[in-house]
Amino acid sequence: MKAPPRSEVPDISPKQLADADGFLFGFPARYGMMSAQFKVFFDATGSLWNKQTLAGKPAGFFFSTASQGSGQEETPFTSITQLVHHGMLFVPIGYTFGAGMFEMENVKGGSPYGSGTFGEHEIGEPSELELAQAFHQGKYFAGIAKKLKGSQ
Repeated sequence: MKAPPRSEVPDISPKQLADADGFLFGFPARYGMMSAQFKVFFDATGSLWNKQTLAGKPAGFFFSTASQGSGQEETPFTSITQLVHHGMLFVPIGYTFGAGMFEMENVKGGSPYGSGTFGEHEIGEPSELELAQAFHQGKYFAGIAKKLKGSQ
């Protein structure tokens, strides 16, 4: 869909999801929802859904939107349905990032649903605060995934 190829980012197939202990899915937003390209990826998980292969696995989201009003909460909220049908456990970051969640002086994406950034930054890249929130989300999520894996 006009996206340039990214050879430095390896592709995975939906079937490879069965091998993972958990997932942090990242995608751009389109009108408050996951992009069509990512929806196509999820649509290809039908055989996993049929066997409930992903049931009980933790999952979360990080995302990019064009502006503040274009889905920093709505995008992950509308994406949860993909997890629910698979029986996956949604792991939001809530307000565990602390004071960084309440930043009002600088442009910052993200929400209690997951870390985020704005694709239309003047600088064109995630801010230091957004990167710190993403790192926090990864560490927080990994701790939960490890606990769940250990309890099985």
